Amino acid sequence: MTVPLIEAVDIGKSYGGVVALQDVSMVVNAGEVTCVLGDNGAGKSTLIKILSGVHQHDTGELRIEGEPTRFSSPREALDRGIATVYQDLAVVPLMSVWRNFVLGSEPVKRYGPIELLDRRTAQDITRKALSDMGIELNDLEQPVGTLSGGQRQSVAIARAVHYGAKVLILDEPTAALGVKQAGVVLRYVVQARERGLGVVLITHNPHHAYPVGDRFLLLQRGGMLGCYEKSEIDLPELTRQMSGGAELEALQHELQRVVTP
Repeated sequence: MTVPLIEAVDIGKSYGGVVALQDVSMVVNAGEVTCVLGDNGAGKSTLIKILSGVHQHDTGELRIEGEPTRFSSPREALDRGIATVYQDLAVVPLMSVWRNFVLGSEPVKRYGPIELLDRRTAQDITRKALSDMGIELNDLEQPVGTLSGGQRQSVAIARAVHYGAKVLILDEPTAALGVKQAGVVLRYVVQARERGLGVVLITHNPHHAYPVGDRFLLLQRGGMLGCYEKSEIDLPELTRQMSGGAELEALQHELQRVVTP
């Protein structure tokens, strides 16, 4: 039996008297996409902060490749192969594409005690990594801030893959994108899955999640609304639950009663 890359069992997190997450369980397997869906305030951000080492869980157990783990920092999570791409992407907009790509892992040339950035090697690394993911950019010298939203997300995904991530966590990567750009990003999500990574896709859009997802975790007000394999739920039902399910139906019934003469 294959051991999950990440397994969360009854994870809980509170901030003072506010319960942000309660009894949430999920698994992330190699070569699969686990989609975490929920509206604002559902607990998505809290969950990924626990998985990525920003916060520690208060209750439950977090297992990384079968080993109970409590991260003390994002660096520790990254060292275990968990890379997180947040909505703001943490890029330097005025810096070139290749400089952003190698930022923090710059190749150097040594001249005695002196180290200098190896520009050519850095550009070659960037060009090959992007090419391996099928990403074509005409000019690696252009500031990353001049790229489209979809291109910036794609570069961030390629960077995480290149530097050895086992798990790729994507925080609402398509939230601010149009249909075409969202499609570009989702294509690279599929490519990451096909390269054997476990992908966690955080989104509030079931129409983006369903085509690429292998399993779906629905959160509502910090708790689990449901967890399904793709074979267990279709898009209309996923959308219904995401939209409020029984609560939405009750609201529609009440509105009908109010507006009907």
